[in-house]
Amino acid sequence: MAKVAVLNWNKEKVGDVELLDEVYAKPVRKDILQTVVKWQLACRRAGTHSTKTKGLVSGGGKKPFRQKGTGNARQGSTRSPLNPGGGIIFGPTPRDYSYNLPRKVRQAGLKTALSYLLANDKLFVVDSMDASGKTKELASKLSTFGLNKAVIVGSKKDEMMGRAARNLKSFRFLQSEGINVYDLLKYDAAIISQETLSEINAKCGVN
Repeated sequence: MAKVAVLNWNKEKVGDVELLDEVYAKPVRKDILQTVVKWQLACRRAGTHSTKTKGLVSGGGKKPFRQKGTGNARQGSTRSPLNPGGGIIFGPTPRDYSYNLPRKVRQAGLKTALSYLLANDKLFVVDSMDASGKTKELASKLSTFGLNKAVIVGSKKDEMMGRAARNLKSFRFLQSEGINVYDLLKYDAAIISQETLSEINAKCGVN
């Protein structure tokens, strides 16, 4: 097990905690990270894009000109895709982009992301998530860690911390159940409360 310092919000060491090798000492698998991130982004897609086909475009009830004798190609409707303002051929329609990814692959992705952050000294464990809900106060605390951006991981009861982090564009607060590979890689650092370590282990399939 890796022993990591537990810090307060002044970045002072107040204790130690052991992190499970099964979660925080995995080799970095770029292929798994790419697979999980691709799955997450696909599930986030709204899929509400839509175009009008020939049957949906308004107008076009009358034949635009007679069949023969005009020298033009024959046309049966102004709604034809061949005409300006006509329908769209094979255009996008509303669809669901989400798909299933095996739980073990999702857990492996989370493990390798956490292992990557720990190996690069970008994972910090704090003793608590006490906050007054003030953004300015939290920004002052975060400045002591020297981070430009990070994910803050707390528990359900840390509502005030989430409220304080809401207006910080470079930081995001997540409950332990919402920790994910995409945000860990996007924000490139993580500040985790000590009490949520067991919850993260359970999310990774390790008890």
